[in-house]
Parts: sequence; structure tokens; C-alpha cells
Amino acid sequence: MYVIRLPDGTLRVPHSVLADSAGGEEGEGQIIADAYVRVGPGDPGYERLLGQSLTEEELEEKRRGWRDGDEELLRVFEEWKAGEGGG
Repeated sequence: MYVIRLPDGTLRVPHSVLADSAGGEEGEGQIIADAYVRVGPGDPGYERLLGQSLTEEELEEKRRGWRDGDEELLRVFEEWKAGEGGG
């Protein structure tokens, strides 16, 4: 998850939570949540987070690059799998 810089200058900052649900045994019933919280220019840490933020367009460009790179990776894997007798 990335820090997203919105057009109005606020940031969407990833926030993860891990909590035990009521009545569960140890290791059971854990809730894991990933969400975003809004951070504005007056909030503590804003300047630090601003330096690591991406616009929504920059994030989409990153995702597009990952998807484009997946095709080559899949091709290499398929060649390897065929050579290992896994085909």
C-alpha cells in the first residue's frame, strides 16, 4: 500500500490493524484490516509522508508497469516449467 496524494493536497495513508475478535482462542479469530486514513497539511507527519507520496496517476502507471512485466515473467516461467517436465 502506498501513500496517495490527492488533488486537494490531503494524503491517504495506509493503516493496518491486527486485533483479536471476542471469544476466540489464541491464534484464532484474528481480524486483519488494511485501510487508508486521511492526513492533511496541519497533521503531524504530513511533510514526511508527502515526500513518499504518489498521485493516483503515478500509482496507476506503476501498476501498469507491473502488469506489462508480468507477461515476460510468465513466458520465462512457462519455458522453465516445460524444461523441467512439468508441462
